[in-house]
Amino acid sequence: MILSVDISEKSFGDKILYNNLAFEIQEKEKVGLIGRNGSGKSTLFNIITGDDTDFDGEVTVKRGTITISSRQEHYGHEAKTVLEYIQGDLPEYSKLIKTIDGFSDDDSNKPHKLQEFSDAIERFNQLGYYQLEDEIKQAFEIYQIDPSKIHQTIGSLSGGQKRMVELIKVIRSRGDIALIDEPTNHMDYIAKSAFTKWLKAAQESVLVITHDRDVLSIVDRIIEIRDGHSFSFKGNYQAYLRANANQITNQVNEYELSQRRIMNLEEDVIRFQRLKERARDPGTIRRFKSQEQKARAQILELANTVKPSFWIDQESASSLNDKLTATYHKHKAKNIKVSTRNKNEAITGRKLIQVSDLSLGYDNKPLFNNINFILNEGERLRLHGRNGAGKSTIVQALMAQTNGQKIPSTCFKGTIEVESEIRIGLYEQEINPKYLNMTLNAALEQILDDKKLPISEQKIKQLLSDYLFNPATDGQMMIERLSGGQKARVQLISMLIDEPQILILDEPTNHLDLPSIEELEKAMRNYHGAIIYISHDSFFAKNMSGETVNITMN
Repeated sequence: MILSVDISEKSFGDKILYNNLAFEIQEKEKVGLIGRNGSGKSTLFNIITGDDTDFDGEVTVKRGTITISSRQEHYGHEAKTVLEYIQGDLPEYSKLIKTIDGFSDDDSNKPHKLQEFSDAIERFNQLGYYQLEDEIKQAFEIYQIDPSKIHQTIGSLSGGQKRMVELIKVIRSRGDIALIDEPTNHMDYIAKSAFTKWLKAAQESVLVITHDRDVLSIVDRIIEIRDGHSFSFKGNYQAYLRANANQITNQVNEYELSQRRIMNLEEDVIRFQRLKERARDPGTIRRFKSQEQKARAQILELANTVKPSFWIDQESASSLNDKLTATYHKHKAKNIKVSTRNKNEAITGRKLIQVSDLSLGYDNKPLFNNINFILNEGERLRLHGRNGAGKSTIVQALMAQTNGQKIPSTCFKGTIEVESEIRIGLYEQEINPKYLNMTLNAALEQILDDKKLPISEQKIKQLLSDYLFNPATDGQMMIERLSGGQKARVQLISMLIDEPQILILDEPTNHLDLPSIEELEKAMRNYHGAIIYISHDSFFAKNMSGETVNITMN
């Protein structure tokens, strides 16, 4: 055992986040941490690292263990260069460099100082710190960050670049246990392949928060946070799905039996009341009153039992028998309600977009050449290529052409034809900055207004409910303070609200939890219109299918 977590309770105000949550991590074990958005995964990391001490329980780390984690915020580090920032978090680096740089000519006559200096040099070399800058530059190239940024400040980097820096730092630290939060969001397929290769070969224990099914498919174990508890599933994602389906069906049966038991007890209460009222003998009256009270107490006990969150993946759910299927759908956890027109509605097959011999770029330099595709109604098309190859540039050009605007890039040759008066729904990797300083209610009103749709309090509340927000309380939350998953749900609302004929999805599975990803995939399979999508999630791409357009950088 390298890490033991035993939290009896963790609360935020009146909300209990964890209740008797406990698990262990073994040496060299690779563990995926999953859970619905808001279940407390990032909070758990803060507790393990000691950044959050406001909980009842205990976190035990094996003596001498070096724990390395990725930071979410960089307050106080903004002025450091990237190299200085990474160096500062590496095990022993600061201590060793202080000893080495602090050694003077006068110290050479002091045996103990000379020995300290010699030991520091040897240890510095053992840890490979003399080659550190070159290694980091190589990692930057793999994860598609300009190597020159190693000498720029942390504060000058984008959010995605900071995430990659954190990952590079954790990988290069070579600690005993690594805590990594959503590492593959915004990665392309090359960078993702490099990360999964590292994960398989890593000698340290790894606890990784992720809903990336490609990553979950190579871990040794999955821990799910659900209803304030932790549930451990040995094996990878496929093993998790099987074990979870068995566990949940058993829980569903138990919960259904408890609900039937409540109904039977309620009938008993009525029956004992009537028998008590008809009885004349005091002893008989006391007996029926006692039985009535006992039944009421049992009802109260069963009613106070918190309903578990039931979720089974769609493939496993489809194999349940009819009776269990009905029971599961009766009690399953609420999921996002993605509303689209059904694909079974009449499809004309008309041409919506045609791109011919297209070459776009910036600063007199094309990103790519000779891109060709036709998108007809009801079709799916995947834009595939490395980050920076020009996928988003094509999307921006399509949106500009649709809105009658000048495209933001330079067109070196080729044409883009978009059917007139077509509506395109766009899902971007990051939420539009103009919403960040708005409340959720105000943002939804703005979205409706931008789409020239009627605005009503009832419509706002319905949207909040459909996308797992609380209509009574969440409307006043500031968009900038929403979690990544919550912002993703706002983007889904914006994309689908006016029933567009074309959807453009740019990495839509980032930040969504597993049930929400499956609900999105189901809705997209049934969607009547055409879809262009960018995704490095192999599961999502397989479920979406369609033609693939490969975009190669010049």
